Amino acid sequence: MIRLRGVSLTYPNGVRALDNLNLEIEKGSFVFLIGSSGTGKSSLLRLLYRERVPSEGEVYVDGVRIDTMKRSKVPYLRRNVGVVFQDFKLLADKTVWENVAFALQVTGASTKDVRRQVPRCLELVGLSHKSRMFPHELAGGEQQRAAIARALVNNPKILLCDEPTGNLDPATTSEIMELLLRINLKGTTILVATHNQAVVDRMRRRVIRLENGRIHSDEERGYYFLGLGQSSVLSG
Repeated sequence: MIRLRGVSLTYPNGVRALDNLNLEIEKGSFVFLIGSSGTGKSSLLRLLYRERVPSEGEVYVDGVRIDTMKRSKVPYLRRNVGVVFQDFKLLADKTVWENVAFALQVTGASTKDVRRQVPRCLELVGLSHKSRMFPHELAGGEQQRAAIARALVNNPKILLCDEPTGNLDPATTSEIMELLLRINLKGTTILVATHNQAVVDRMRRRVIRLENGRIHSDEERGYYFLGLGQSSVLSG
């Protein structure tokens, strides 16, 4: 579903965010992307939804090379790639329903499709009863659920999550991760960039660690820290 070949990314200020990455993520996977701030996690996600293009190398999503994709084709890519951010990025002047619907409307979806898809996604994330509320009327976890519904409304094959629980308390974090797991079990490939050690250690999914823009380790059922030692104790 995702493949990177010799990918490097250098920003205009000269900072080299990614350095010769080679990576494959299979369809239906649930993968954690970890590492300290500035190691390239967010930069990697930006490549996958074409906010950035690499300085070197090739990026493929669902078998299509996207780094050389014409700008006019990018909206079609983003129908297959949903994105969830730490700060939700909901539109403050729109209700939950309108926020989710907007993601469909900008793709030219019909009114019929909007009326069918929005309720489905709100039900999936448990927000059907709050569809007419505005973002400021919701708790943080509810805002993140709304953001996830918006990311899912186009039925994407891939869901990219950049610190999706960074502003949430532990109980709400668990609820959001359980929701992402249910979405993954329906077949969506999920890539989560996170600093949350407890979540990574508890879920025991594939863990890719970046350091200095390179892949430092890649474990199929990994912990936040390499090996069993400290992580096995902290995760119980």
